Amino acid sequence: MQAKALHVRSGDQVIVVAGNDKGKTGVVRNVDRKRKRVLVEGVNMRVKHVKPTQQNPQGERVERECPIHVSNVMHLDPNTNKGTRKRPQQA
Repeated sequence: MQAKALHVRSGDQVIVVAGNDKGKTGVVRNVDRKRKRVLVEGVNMRVKHVKPTQQNPQGERVERECPIHVSNVMHLDPNTNKGTRKRPQQA
């Protein structure tokens, strides 16, 4: 069974319309059609604890982006800086 096409693609400028990061904007980096999730630059940042290794004996806390559900993002209209439902025209 093939995953259904989503309303966003990699490289699209989007705005988050729901959740903790509501109102933030960013560019879609990755789309997971099977899980219906998108990875947006600078949105849904989480802290990952990295264990100490021989190369990095201290260990560290790394902040990284986590995917959010595709229903929580909308295309960003560049004229009004608000979400829009229709797909932007390709040049």
